[in-house]
Amino acid sequence: MTYLPKPKVRHPSLPRNALGLTRRDYEGALSTLCAGCGHDSITAALTEAIWSLSIEPQNVAKLSGIGCSSKTTAYFVSGGHGFNSVHGRMPSIAMGANAANRNLHYIGVSGDGDTLSIGLGQFCHAIRRNVNMLYLIENNGVYGLTKGQFSASADIGTKAKKGDVNQQPPIDPVLLAMNLGASFVARSFSGDKAQLVPLIQAGLRHRGFALIDVLSPCVTFNDHEGSTKSYAYTREHYEPAVNADFVPFEREIVADYAEGETHPVVMHDGSRILLRKFAKDYDPTDRVAASSYVQERLRQGEFLTGLLYIDESQKEFHELNATPEAPLNSLVLPALSPGSRGLEKILSRYR
Repeated sequence: MTYLPKPKVRHPSLPRNALGLTRRDYEGALSTLCAGCGHDSITAALTEAIWSLSIEPQNVAKLSGIGCSSKTTAYFVSGGHGFNSVHGRMPSIAMGANAANRNLHYIGVSGDGDTLSIGLGQFCHAIRRNVNMLYLIENNGVYGLTKGQFSASADIGTKAKKGDVNQQPPIDPVLLAMNLGASFVARSFSGDKAQLVPLIQAGLRHRGFALIDVLSPCVTFNDHEGSTKSYAYTREHYEPAVNADFVPFEREIVADYAEGETHPVVMHDGSRILLRKFAKDYDPTDRVAASSYVQERLRQGEFLTGLLYIDESQKEFHELNATPEAPLNSLVLPALSPGSRGLEKILSRYR
């Protein structure tokens, strides 16, 4: 797929960060996602967070797998490094890159399918190894690129486009991450920029694996079989010159509510979810209490948002493996070679 760059037009009075750069310097290609997609709201939050932290674009490494979510890395910080991996294998690439160069800011963008289905094992081991990265899940409960099948995060009772009802319990990524010992766990909503931006900033500053599960509405839920307005029906009954999908414009779903409150959000398909922000006295350093509270609110049909859990005492990947301070890709050959005596000592361990 060809990505079109955004026009480089800058108003002279645009605010600048500590590096003298504007927000436009942190943008990427034009989005090819559906109009109103929550993923684009997450892109805007990422752009804002990285710009406001005055991170140099060339020091950003963006990684993703396969899916609608994985296109996001093309839409922010065009001057950074980027890599699209095989489906579900982004954590391994992030781990290898991080091992080679610890001086970059690693941002992994994944989806609920890419993370909780084919990539579940990779996700778990990235947490276990406490890889120093920000891991964003753009969670919409469906496989958007393959026309809306249930993903592993779909709630019981969710209806598919063809009318089937999901009967399987979901995998909750924040509960899974806390059970695996993740040192930074948060959840947010794509339309709540006021909450999401500071969470991203905190995740980028955290030393270790920082997970943010972002509930992100999909605007194509109503393109189901049997509808005379569906793309498939149109192709079968008309003779177009070319096959081109038209996705009707939908407005971005936003949310603005106070700490400690529960806020209903109506999705594009008419369904409703309940978001609840933490009260000010919530303690995010108690893992057991945090896990219990998340489960308690889920039983009430509410998605708890905010910084769910943080532990700043855990050793991150490089500390655990005693790697040198200098990035591995900057070490010269003499520093990498153990010499004949050193090699003999290493080999003796395996005899």
